Amino acid sequence: MNDMKEEKEAFSRALDRAREVLKDEAEAVSQLSRAIDGSFLAALKKIMASSGRMQLTGVGKSGLVAQKIAATLSSTGTPAYFIHADEALHGDLGMVTEDDIVLAISYSGETEELIKLIPGIKRIGAEIFVLTACPDSTLAERADLVLDNIVEEEACHLNLAPTTSTTAALALGDALAMSLAYIRGLDTKDFALYHPGGSLGRKLLTTVEEVLEIRNQNPKLKQNATVQEALFKMTDSRMGSTSIVNKNEELVGIVTDGDIRRAVSGSNDKDLLETSVAGIMTKNPKAVKPDVLAAEALKMMENWEINHLPVVDCCKKPLGMVNFQDLLRARVW
Repeated sequence: MNDMKEEKEAFSRALDRAREVLKDEAEAVSQLSRAIDGSFLAALKKIMASSGRMQLTGVGKSGLVAQKIAATLSSTGTPAYFIHADEALHGDLGMVTEDDIVLAISYSGETEELIKLIPGIKRIGAEIFVLTACPDSTLAERADLVLDNIVEEEACHLNLAPTTSTTAALALGDALAMSLAYIRGLDTKDFALYHPGGSLGRKLLTTVEEVLEIRNQNPKLKQNATVQEALFKMTDSRMGSTSIVNKNEELVGIVTDGDIRRAVSGSNDKDLLETSVAGIMTKNPKAVKPDVLAAEALKMMENWEINHLPVVDCCKKPLGMVNFQDLLRARVW
């Protein structure tokens, strides 16, 4: 019984400790605003003025942080690479050019492998930035610019495992990357260009024109066509709708299977199938151009509460029809 009670108390204390870790790391990140000073501004200006790339390096946990920051920089418009410090000492330093900026990450500023890299980097002619918690360290003294990552203590209960310091370094790297992206005027099209794959790429790159290719259907009828002809047209195209055009082939309406069902339920006319579609169509329907992003079209359809959307050219002539299921199938949500 005592064992069970002790175990319960141990887990309860562990949960309290977990909450303390999150609070400590959040506080450390919050206090990083003091690091956004003249050195940070100088770093932004130097990076923007550079015709080279960012080369990030570090050892151990700092190396993992450097990899993540390099990835964030690259994905937001600042070309960046990660160099493993050990490999750089054995040939990979050849990746660095005189136009590059090397950002070395070291909490202590005394990482031996990074210190050994300094002479080679200086001979190449690249600038050296250091992100460290120790501005009086060897790396900081030999750097061209120092970014402070001042952390009073780790969240580790032994104050040993890199926890708060790595979280703070990641946050500072994000701040650097996002500031550069803002200066560069990064927009959604740029972001899509750097993320062509996966769901993000589909959402930011896929246009309505590409979705049209799923079915490649463009059902349309003239205004004097009958309801029966509309039914045949929708059945043949399997679209559940058809565009209605005037004599100039311009979109003037749309008829959906829902329109026909409502017309049937609200009419006593036995000859409804022979009547003109002009009497039941939705006039001046919503439509989009082919270059509109499919994700945007999906949002429009949700807001308008419609399931079918004609696609028209600059002269309002129908190019095709997409429905809600087509957009979901294209996985642009």
